[in-house]
Amino acid sequence: MTAYHLAREGADVTVVDARRTGRGAAEVNAGWYCPGESAPVPGPGMVTKSLAWMLRRDSPLYIRPSASPEFTRFMYGMWRACTSQANLAGYRASLALARAADVGYADYRADGIDFELRSGGLLLAYRERENFDAHLATLGIAREHGLDPQVLVGDAVHEREPQLSEQVRGSIYFPHESYLDPNALMRGLHARLLELGATIIENAPLERVERDGSRVRRLVAGGRAIEADAYVLAAGAWSGRLARLFGAGVAAQVPVRPGKGYSVDVAPLVLRTCVNLADAKVAVTPLATRLRLAGTMEFGGLDERLDRVRVAAILAAPGRYFRDWQAPSPADLEPRAGLRPMTPDGLPVMGPLAGLDNAFVSGGHGMMGITFGPGAASVMTDLVLRERHNPVLDAFSPARFSRRRRAAGAVDQRLQGVR
Repeated sequence: MTAYHLAREGADVTVVDARRTGRGAAEVNAGWYCPGESAPVPGPGMVTKSLAWMLRRDSPLYIRPSASPEFTRFMYGMWRACTSQANLAGYRASLALARAADVGYADYRADGIDFELRSGGLLLAYRERENFDAHLATLGIAREHGLDPQVLVGDAVHEREPQLSEQVRGSIYFPHESYLDPNALMRGLHARLLELGATIIENAPLERVERDGSRVRRLVAGGRAIEADAYVLAAGAWSGRLARLFGAGVAAQVPVRPGKGYSVDVAPLVLRTCVNLADAKVAVTPLATRLRLAGTMEFGGLDERLDRVRVAAILAAPGRYFRDWQAPSPADLEPRAGLRPMTPDGLPVMGPLAGLDNAFVSGGHGMMGITFGPGAASVMTDLVLRERHNPVLDAFSPARFSRRRRAAGAVDQRLQGVR
C-alpha cells in the first residue's frame, strides 16, 4: 500500500520482495476493516489468560517457550504493556490511524483496483459473560470516535444474526465496519503498481544494506544492487530481522516478532455480516464464493508450518456459536498460515530509522494491516516525499523502544548494585 501511495503521487517506486508479493499474512488474514477491534493485543487480564492457555496447544494464544534473550525481552515488554492505561492510550492512537481506511478503500476501487468490498458492520458474539462484560467497559472510546457500538442481548442477538445459537449470551455490533477479500486486494495492488510504472522485483531476499555515513547508498537483494533516494522497510514479520542490516542501533527500534495465525476457506454460509467468535478468537468472513475462518496467535519463530491441532480448533469453534454448523473434513481443505508482525506494546512502529537520513520503517501493524493500511501508507508517503510529520505518527515512533530499553538497562544496573 505504501508503494502504491508513493507511485500514485508520482514517485519512481521499486518494490523488493523476498518472494512473490502479497504472500503470508497479506493473503491469509480475515480481510476486516475494523477500527472497533483495533485496541492493542496487550491488555488487562492478558497475562492470566495466557498462562492458562499456554498449557493447551489448541488455545487461542500459544507461546512457544524460548531461551532467546530477544524473545525474553519481547515477552517482558508485552507483559509491561498489559495495563488499562497503556491499552486505552493505544486504542485511541490506533483509532486515529484507522480513520483513513473507510475513504481509502473506496478511493482504491475508484482508481481501478478490483477487489470485493462489503459493508454491513461487524458483530462480536460472546458465550462467556465475563468476556462480554470486559469488552463493554471499553465502548466509551469507540463511541467518542463515532463507531456507534450497539449492545445486544437476548432476542436482539438473534434478530441481528439468525445463524447464532442460543448459547450466545450477548453481542456487540459495530455498524460501520467493513470487510474485503485480501487475496483480491493484493492482486489488484500489484496490477495497479505495474500500470503506474513501478518496478516489482520478486524472489530477491535482502542480503546487504550499504551506507555512506547517515545515508543508505544502496541495497543488495537477490544478487542485484538497487539504488534509491529513500528506502522504506515494510517487510511485515521479517522487519525486525532485516532492520539489523541497516546498522547498529536500528534493530533495537524495530522489535517486530512473528505472531502466527491460520486461515481456512470453507463452503459459503449465509451471514448478514462478518462475525467475531469472541471467546474463541475466530474471525468469520462471508465472501462471495467462500467462508473464511481465521484465528489463533502463536508466538514462536519465523515459521509458517501448519499445526493441525490449531487448525482443528478453528474449524470446531463455529459449532459452539452457529445453529447448524457442520465442521468440514480437514482432508478437503487447504489451511494456510501467516505471520503477523507484532510489537511488544501492540502498536505499529512507523517513522525514520535511527541515525539515517533517508531510511524509514512502517511495520508492526499486528492483526490490523487491513484496518491501518491506507492511513499508514498516507502518512508515510507524506513523510518520505515531503518530510511532513503527521501527529498521528507520534504514538508509533521507533524511538520509543530505544527510550524503554535505556530505562530498563538503568533499572537493571540499580538492581545489580543492590545485590
